[in-house]
Amino acid sequence: MAPKSSDFPSADSDYQSGFGNHFSSEAIAGALPQGQNSPLVCPLGLYAEQISGTSFTAPRKLNQRSWLYRIKPSVTHEPFKPRAPKHEKLLSEFSQVNSAINPTQIRWKPVDIPDEPTDFVDGLYSVCGAGSSFLRHGFAIHMYTANISMENSAFCNADGDFLIVPQTGRLWVTTECGKLQVSPGEIVILPQGFRFTIDLPDGPSRGYVAEVFGTHFQLPDLGPIGANGLASPKDFFVPTASFEQESRPGYTIIQKFGGELFTARQDFSPFNVVAWHGNYVPYKYDLSKFCPYNTVLVDHGDPSINTVLTAPTDKPGVALLDFVIFPPRWLVAEHTFRPPYYHRNCMSEFMGLIHGGYEAKADGFLPGGASLHSCMTPHGPDTKTYEATIAGGDNVGPHRIRDTMAFMFESCLMPRICPWALESSYVDHDYYQCWIGLKSHFNPNNTRNSHNNNGHPEIQE
Repeated sequence: MAPKSSDFPSADSDYQSGFGNHFSSEAIAGALPQGQNSPLVCPLGLYAEQISGTSFTAPRKLNQRSWLYRIKPSVTHEPFKPRAPKHEKLLSEFSQVNSAINPTQIRWKPVDIPDEPTDFVDGLYSVCGAGSSFLRHGFAIHMYTANISMENSAFCNADGDFLIVPQTGRLWVTTECGKLQVSPGEIVILPQGFRFTIDLPDGPSRGYVAEVFGTHFQLPDLGPIGANGLASPKDFFVPTASFEQESRPGYTIIQKFGGELFTARQDFSPFNVVAWHGNYVPYKYDLSKFCPYNTVLVDHGDPSINTVLTAPTDKPGVALLDFVIFPPRWLVAEHTFRPPYYHRNCMSEFMGLIHGGYEAKADGFLPGGASLHSCMTPHGPDTKTYEATIAGGDNVGPHRIRDTMAFMFESCLMPRICPWALESSYVDHDYYQCWIGLKSHFNPNNTRNSHNNNGHPEIQE
């Protein structure tokens, strides 16, 4: 049954808001039990089913679980079988057997939308990653290209959480907690274990996916920033309960388990949840609502100041994966090279571009493309950006970066790269040349860049 636009929320008021809240939602009033989670007989003859995103004994502040009250329990399906044909381009465990290491800076051109009918599942492929879903520690970065909606099927990721960044084409995402409409410029987080289906109301869609194993995304601490700024908890939106009760013969559950796909048949939709409550839920966020902070005198802040969500490790301040954005903003620093500085990093950085251009790459980095700068591999502005910046001199005044949205997945782990990504025809083999033109400006007799105590430049020749 093809969904209609009226089935999906069209305004913020159609969602529940808040990050990490305990939510409650009923599609029919009175469907939620009162005073307990699992009564002998649930209201309306529903089944109670808990979904846990953390171990039962995780500390209360970290514990995530929700109770779903459904027409039939999710256990009512035939045995899982390996999906045929096998999906050859998904990984959840990265080793020398299935992936390679390469410290070279790598850039990919935007991938074309396929001509043959391809839904989100078939159009999903791994690019790089590290660690293992089996060991509950690691991450994978995927991309997807799709041109048709998922038909009479739902996807379930048993390996980890998905953070999906559509670059072109809206996604209508139906989950067990309700429906989410996700446009380019928004992100959606689909936690481990939730069943979902993706429809494409605009036709072809393309985008990026980060997957984390063994942890969940959370808001970063604000530290000296204080109580406000960056991504506000109130701007995260959670669906409201809606349900399907019609018979659906031959409905297929596709489960990703250890990076492989399995299928099971059932005769009903998994989206038969009439009511639910809890704090383990799918959610979305509009990146345009991010409140960026920036330097207002000298120098260029570290990109960590633009973190939207983080999946932490046990080591304080070290992320398994950060989701960082580079949104429209003012640049005002004085006597400062304003684009990102040249850099080598103990973290590894995968970048994508949703729309517009990126301030450090004047050419070649296109919407829908991507780049990977691995641990301690140098990177920074291309020659054209550097020369144009210094040619502007010290009196350029405030400058507003407009019409752009770039992002970065950053991890403390060293990524291994999938062979199909390294061998792809979309690899930009000339990427290294964007820096080859950088020339020496060294002049031992010119101290033009020194400053006096008032912060104004002194020219000494």
